[in-house]
Amino acid sequence: MEVYLVRHTETVCEKGICYGQSDVHILEPYLELFESIKNQIPAGAVVYSSPLFRCTELAKYLSNVIITDDRLMEMNFGDWEMKNWDAIPPDDFAPWMNDFVNVAVPNGESFVDLYNRVNDFLENELQRKYNAPVVIVAHAGVIRSILCKIASLPLKEAFNNKVGFGDVIKIEL
Repeated sequence: MEVYLVRHTETVCEKGICYGQSDVHILEPYLELFESIKNQIPAGAVVYSSPLFRCTELAKYLSNVIITDDRLMEMNFGDWEMKNWDAIPPDDFAPWMNDFVNVAVPNGESFVDLYNRVNDFLENELQRKYNAPVVIVAHAGVIRSILCKIASLPLKEAFNNKVGFGDVIKIEL
């Protein structure tokens, strides 16, 4: 199955802000970027999206019909949401940095938690056989977890997968 992984465009958040599942807006103007992304997507694709605004706004531009799925949301950063990374207490931050794959953020998720829900989406939702390509509009963490899965890359190496704002990555599932 032909799948296009699309990361949302840049947000209004200042650099250094942790905004995982916070519903933040995207930088304007963005229509030119949206058009560039649309030109990389085949017409008639089935479009899935994270329910967060920064993804649905782009997904709606790509298709009149989108399917939102909570499993495509970015990692839940719990107590760290909307905080500057530098303001996170070192006693909380250090264990997570040493093992972000398995250590959950206080009142949030670990990367393996995100991976498991994204994998559930891939195995259960995308079991449908579509006669069209599939587009997934999501977040860097979600896309990195998918790339780890298809490349059998250990999750601790997820950040080796570079995923910029507005990137379109074509894969086969």
